[in-house]
Amino acid sequence: MAANYWASSQRLHWQFTREKLAEVRNQLDSEDKEAVKQFPLPDRRYLSIYFNIQIVRLGRRMQIRQQALATAQLYLRRFYTRVPIRDTNPYLVLATCVYLACKMEECPQHIRVVAAEARTFWPDFITGEITKLAECEFYLISEMNSYLIVHHPYRTLQDLSPVMGLTPEEAGASWCVINDSYLTDLPLLYPPHIIALTAIFLSVVLRSSIHATTTNATAAAVAAVTSSAGGNSVGGQALQSRINKLIDWYAESGVDMEAIIDCTQEIISLYEIWESFSDKICKDQLARMIKQRGLS
Repeated sequence: MAANYWASSQRLHWQFTREKLAEVRNQLDSEDKEAVKQFPLPDRRYLSIYFNIQIVRLGRRMQIRQQALATAQLYLRRFYTRVPIRDTNPYLVLATCVYLACKMEECPQHIRVVAAEARTFWPDFITGEITKLAECEFYLISEMNSYLIVHHPYRTLQDLSPVMGLTPEEAGASWCVINDSYLTDLPLLYPPHIIALTAIFLSVVLRSSIHATTTNATAAAVAAVTSSAGGNSVGGQALQSRINKLIDWYAESGVDMEAIIDCTQEIISLYEIWESFSDKICKDQLARMIKQRGLS
């Protein structure tokens, strides 16, 4: 395992620019334009939310650690940069991602248990045959070129929480933001420490405006800081002092603030689009594709 992210397979083989990621996905769609036209699917962001809900449901049933679930979500996202989603049964793929992630995160689950639980949740799409899950596991590993080690932002958050003096509430909120980042492309675009610093920024500086309707993260940050500065209470002054110290730390650390602002905008956009998410639409369109293409 590469202890250093910068020398890891994640950095060398699974980090994209936005332009490159869009190019890869467009290339996949162009390989079978007829299938794309015949079986329309919801926006990728809606599918990400839907798949996350399914993975979390399966994980809770099996009492799987959050980091393993995050690894499974990243495996799913990586896999679908190599394979067209319309050529697969997404339910089998995500169940396999959970199974493989548990192995890699050293909290293994027996293949029979995973197959049985998956069949319980998705009886119309999963047969429960362990051979199919085993075959899909080899398919996953092959498409990811056996580069399975994942560096997560959680460690950075744990290391920086005492340094930045985060309260338990702020640390918890930051952890939740990191969880939500796996519903976006951020793990494919930015290093883990950038995502962790974004989560801290959101939980401390933008906590009063994180659910605002604006997608302008910079304006939201200014609004949050101005709002806290306007209060004359001891609590307001203390908060303003903490925000100033946090901003000074970011400035002195030399961290890429443009990357953090971009990540912030991505997270806020996720929360906005979540409001119009429909579980039923995703489920119905996936079901139609799987059944008509004989993928179950």
